[in-house]
Amino acid sequence: MATLWQKQYTVDALIQEFTVGRDYQLDADLLVPDCLASIAHVRMLQRIGILTEQELQELEEALRQIIDLAQQGVFSIMPEDEDGHTAIEGYLAESLGDTGKKVHTGRSRNDQVQTAIRLWGRDMLHRIIGATLDLCERITAFAREHQDVPMPGRTHMQSAMPSSVGLWAASFAEELADFTEHLFSVLRLIDQCPLGAAASYGVPLPLDREYVSRQLGFARVHNNVLYANNSRGKFEAAAVDGADYIALTLSKIAQDLILFSLPEFGYFRLPDELCTGSSIMPQKKNPDGLELTRSKAGVISACSTAIKNIIRSLPSGYNRDFQDTKGPFMQAMDTVLIMIRVMDLTFEKLQVNEQALIRGFTPEIFATDQALMQTLQGISFRDAYKQAGMEPDSWKMKDPKEAVRERQSQGASGNLCLEQVSRAVEQMRADLEQRTARADAAFESLAGRSVGRGGD
Repeated sequence: MATLWQKQYTVDALIQEFTVGRDYQLDADLLVPDCLASIAHVRMLQRIGILTEQELQELEEALRQIIDLAQQGVFSIMPEDEDGHTAIEGYLAESLGDTGKKVHTGRSRNDQVQTAIRLWGRDMLHRIIGATLDLCERITAFAREHQDVPMPGRTHMQSAMPSSVGLWAASFAEELADFTEHLFSVLRLIDQCPLGAAASYGVPLPLDREYVSRQLGFARVHNNVLYANNSRGKFEAAAVDGADYIALTLSKIAQDLILFSLPEFGYFRLPDELCTGSSIMPQKKNPDGLELTRSKAGVISACSTAIKNIIRSLPSGYNRDFQDTKGPFMQAMDTVLIMIRVMDLTFEKLQVNEQALIRGFTPEIFATDQALMQTLQGISFRDAYKQAGMEPDSWKMKDPKEAVRERQSQGASGNLCLEQVSRAVEQMRADLEQRTARADAAFESLAGRSVGRGGD
């Protein structure tokens, strides 16, 4: 099929290659959401009298055929198609003739691709949120199991004060829960239907945008048609930023585990099956999964920066620059999801060496405790601090487990309040289940069968 914008001239081959870029490859992941949106669109066209009932039935059947082919991995998008939209319309025109040529009535590739990306992004946020909640539960259980295991607390990487494995782990569970809440705010932003905005200015047809939005399981219509287009890139950047906050947490966990599983520390042990080897050193067991978790956090940050830099100075309305936001958006969302799953697997199998952790306690780690105990005798903290600082020989060893237990203020090692993060996770999971159920029901209604999470 010719391009959807075909004119009386032929574009230079170099310009064609340059402008198409990787779109035809990236769109393979958008075929199913694109077809689902097209089914919703043609249903609306029939409701407003542009399509007959027979034409609607033929289009729905053909679009469902494409969904089947896409899920089998046998629907091809060729470079000459430019993108998945052209490949889909070409299939419909070849299969249905003039009826297939009516599918694009009232829409542009601008709102078409935006809708497909929104559906894909909404599903990815569902997946990322679900996986992060799983990880929160995993880490919370790990913290509960090891809540009384002493662990040297460090600042500036030097011994600081008594801590525990439970405190260390629970800190990440709470952090991930907080930034999962942030992802819900991004999800609410993305859960708007842009279809019907066309090329930024709507069309002189009585489109029922509210009907299409409900068909696709969106929470609401993206109202202003120009804003719907101008939001492209910004919404993706917001989602990637949300993913970046999760990735930053995972990177810190990875760095801690890399460090504390060194033989010189030995606080934790990574099972062999989570490590790779060296091509030259037979003894090596390398924490490559954690190292790549650390590095890919930087990749996600770079994707966010790339998207923002692409859209930073664009004028209103559609500009071809938007095309280049698709790749980094999809890359970042795919990347953070596998990072979360890798970390979940790591905590499932992570081993704790309590004896090595206790050996990490030296008298200096109790210096602050000693000064604070003197304040209970009426000595000012500053005087007690100076005395302890000037007399290092006075520092006394304490039982590390006792030091962990006696920290009873809220959120400290002896009073982790793990039920708080568990309640937060439970509430978020209930919210997520409602959202995914709405989306899944919409997709099943459109496809006539279950098409998996988000149309996979």
